[in-house]
Amino acid sequence: MKHVTVLKKEAVSGLNIKPNGIYVDGTLGGGGHALAILEQLGDGHLFAFDQDAFAIDYAKGFIGNHSKITFIKANFKHLKQELNQRGIMHIDGLLLDLGLSSFQIDDASRGFSYLVDTPLDMRMDQNSMRSAKDILNTFDEAALAKLLFVYGEEKNSRQIAKQIINKRPLETTRELVAICDQVNKHQKGHSAKRVFQALRIATNGELDALEQVLHDAHDMLNTGGRFSIITFHSLEDRIVKHFFKEKSEMQVPKHLPVLPKDTTTLKIINKKPIYPSEEEITVNARSKSAKLRIAEKK
Repeated sequence: MKHVTVLKKEAVSGLNIKPNGIYVDGTLGGGGHALAILEQLGDGHLFAFDQDAFAIDYAKGFIGNHSKITFIKANFKHLKQELNQRGIMHIDGLLLDLGLSSFQIDDASRGFSYLVDTPLDMRMDQNSMRSAKDILNTFDEAALAKLLFVYGEEKNSRQIAKQIINKRPLETTRELVAICDQVNKHQKGHSAKRVFQALRIATNGELDALEQVLHDAHDMLNTGGRFSIITFHSLEDRIVKHFFKEKSEMQVPKHLPVLPKDTTTLKIINKKPIYPSEEEITVNARSKSAKLRIAEKK
């Protein structure tokens, strides 16, 4: 299994690294971004988060023993708590690569892929109590339909939810794909893509975690510190875009006689998202949907 780091040069460059700074890689994955950050650190330090134990072990093997990195097995939503416990109250940058690691997709036993038949798992943290199978077999029809529509933007969410209820208990990805094939037989692309996205997001609480880490990291960022965030679908990107906008644009009431004091806390570095080059997409097709947004604390 080989993990190819997406937008590595662009995302790390976006942090504008200070050699003595404190940085956080909230999504360690295969360790590509982390290693690139370490190469630019002098007396600084990197805290690398991942909730997947395999990812931590993989990255340790990739990066090796290094005095300038601390590995933390935790969801990045616990960033403030984990760093505060280690005496870190402020940071100079946060990098997030919100895509699945290649080894998570390619490991059939994890249940992330709709292309192989495997148990319905989808847990990034293997110690988590709730799997995708639990959601499919316990949620009522209305809750399933809402989940698929909101997290997967699945147009046929109600029909798929109804079929899930009729055919459960579901145990494997093949059983779920069969339902999607039946309902979405005229859809372009794979019939189950949006359904699997929705289940993965719900199983791992991904969007709530993203909201949490944005607010906590914002509070911890030093002046000049930066966010460098790679998203892979519209739901993630919308959250990041709106957060950056909220913190970087003044809300001026109409007809105000004097301009209010600037209370914005972020400066957006790239007004439009940065996309992978055609060369990168050719080498790594999975990078095609990636978008990078960068913002700096004022």
